[in-house]
Amino acid sequence: MPPQRMRPLAAFRAMRALLRNPDETARVFDVISALGGRSGERAFERFRRTETGARVLAEQRSLLAVLSDRERLLALPPESLGHRYAEFMGRERISAAGLAEASLAAGNGDPTLPPERRLFGARLRDMHDLWHVVTGYGRDLLGEASLLAFSYAQTRNRGIGFIVATVFWRARRAPEFRRMLRDAFRRGRGSAWLPGADWEALLARPLEEVRAELRVGPPPRYTEHRSSGAPALAT
Repeated sequence: MPPQRMRPLAAFRAMRALLRNPDETARVFDVISALGGRSGERAFERFRRTETGARVLAEQRSLLAVLSDRERLLALPPESLGHRYAEFMGRERISAAGLAEASLAAGNGDPTLPPERRLFGARLRDMHDLWHVVTGYGRDLLGEASLLAFSYAQTRNRGIGFIVATVFWRARRAPEFRRMLRDAFRRGRGSAWLPGADWEALLARPLEEVRAELRVGPPPRYTEHRSSGAPALAT
């Protein structure tokens, strides 16, 4: 498959829009898509060679369908990953379907890609908020930037790296931001490869057990920095 064309001007425009409005999620996808290059193909080839990847592709699994069943997730034990994920999504007033819609709005989901490649791309998108729960990074500005630094270490997507580098540069007078980004990158390098995890099987297991298995380490303690336009948390 030919490499995805790099579009640096589109990435810069999307980055400017994201800096103006950090809550405009679609712009994140724009940057990632514009500078992704072959990172998606490399990740897919690695995924399909794993035991879990082969099983997911053979079964044509939809992680989005599983994560959208909030009732089932809340019925899991309170300490489980699935239950904690459902609580997180409810508290943040977001949904797995909403993330998928934002991605599609940014032009992702190329219909010309082979079905297995599209399935993996959707799966990688849909596990984003599971990574929030497992790593302990919130959806505030610092938490999102830290999760992107963690994700860059995991995927080596240049679009993600560009966002992280921009945030790191702009945080030159905010040492906590820079420390968190460095620590998040190191955590991503030291963790298991999360794109290849069997998330469907992990949902019913205790969150702390999942964190240990994936080697992500304990969640960080930090002060959240919410944007002015962020929706209020549900009580």
